[in-house]
Amino acid sequence: MKIIQILPELNAGGVERGTLEVGKYLVDQGHTSIVISNGGRLVEQLEAEGSRHITLPVHKKRLRSLAQIKVLCRILETEQPDILHLRSRLPAWLAWLAWRKMDPKTRPRLITTVHGFYSVNAYSTIMTKGERVICVSNSVKKYVLKNYPKVPEDRLTVIHRGVDPEEFPYGYQPPSEWLSKWQSDYPQLEGKYVATLPGRITRWKGQLDFVQVIAQLKAKGLPAHGLIVGEPHPKKLKFLEELKNAIQAADLTNDITRVGHRSDLREVMAVSDVVVSCSTDPEAFGRVTLEALSLGRPVAAYAHGGVAEQLDAMLPEGKIKVGDVANATTLLEKWTQNPSQPKQADLFELEQMLRKTIEVYNGSL
Repeated sequence: MKIIQILPELNAGGVERGTLEVGKYLVDQGHTSIVISNGGRLVEQLEAEGSRHITLPVHKKRLRSLAQIKVLCRILETEQPDILHLRSRLPAWLAWLAWRKMDPKTRPRLITTVHGFYSVNAYSTIMTKGERVICVSNSVKKYVLKNYPKVPEDRLTVIHRGVDPEEFPYGYQPPSEWLSKWQSDYPQLEGKYVATLPGRITRWKGQLDFVQVIAQLKAKGLPAHGLIVGEPHPKKLKFLEELKNAIQAADLTNDITRVGHRSDLREVMAVSDVVVSCSTDPEAFGRVTLEALSLGRPVAAYAHGGVAEQLDAMLPEGKIKVGDVANATTLLEKWTQNPSQPKQADLFELEQMLRKTIEVYNGSL
């Protein structure tokens, strides 16, 4: 098969990682993988793993982007892929408008993946227009059925995201050289109960709730230290200032460390005592929490969306009522003495996700 996947950019995030994983798997299985995006730091890896990348400005909501429809028409006619896989709304609209102009008898099969709880409007309906629609969790499937009732249920397939247990092995410990540098860079973490919240610096990811949790743990006399991993979008710098002010107002300047974007998040989570998710909106899936659970790290998380599904299967005691900072604090206080250990679950393994994706491709031909 020849498969084209299209998404806005290839920088960081769950959609981007999944695109690379599918691309590599396709190549390993003898298929042809092409990815269309505006580019980004993951292009080098994508191409090194055997996929071909076509750079197109399909990432900005502006009238000029409509010019890409004609370009996409030419690409589809030239490449003649078997499958066109749409992964994000704006490029999905552009690609769908190009696809619709093609002969229905010879055009590629159309697959969409609903990666998130998109706002319910005409713009978002594009992600339900696939001949087959992949949902990244049961929560997403329920959301689609509730908000887009015209979509037949038999067109929907749930394929949970997955992680590679070889890349995120249970009980993983970073190499000694990494540990030495980490301890040298962040000596303030020594002897502390390190709670790590990974995720983009944006309001709904719950960093402000996390600050309250650390403040309450400190008030109880516990040697807690909060680690915030991630960076804000350039357009969200105002919230970063709000977060800095909240840390200062809580007198936690020495008790919360921001480390920015890390390409070694696996190692950071592996040396953390607990990984926390305070997302106030539900995660469609929540890839990072699954990576932490796969490593065998305890995860305390607001129990909604895909993260709740992970915890149901692997660590039910890590579930926290959404917004319940007191409950989160109580749980972490308990875990400082007696941490829970997640179970391992085949349901969320990468191989299963990839195999099921190829089954959807094959089944649509």
